[in-house]
Amino acid sequence: MSAVGDRVQDTARRAALALPDVSHGYPFTPRLDVYKVAGKVFLIVTDDPDDQIITVKCEPEHARAQERGYASIAPGHYLDKRHWISLGPGPGITERLVTDAVENSYDLVTKRLPRRDRPGAR
Repeated sequence: MSAVGDRVQDTARRAALALPDVSHGYPFTPRLDVYKVAGKVFLIVTDDPDDQIITVKCEPEHARAQERGYASIAPGHYLDKRHWISLGPGPGITERLVTDAVENSYDLVTKRLPRRDRPGAR
């Protein structure tokens, strides 16, 4: 099933909130819902109905492959375009793809945290 519009955003939010020690808020602007683990950003969800995207951290090689494979995946908005991708509704964008992107982003961030700051280290 293709994930379109607000479903991309809702799917990303659900996936992020299911992960350990996640916080979120609007530190930059009222239209960007920012998800963090141990104070590090791993997901940004737009609340702009004209720009229904999510932005996640991604290994550079994987990011380029995703961009080539899907018309609605582009270099990350707002952040380093080498390490972040933005996903919007479009052909092939499924709930599973969105969930995997969020979980992979979270994993990239947490594996770079000092052991004491990783979820479950307390």
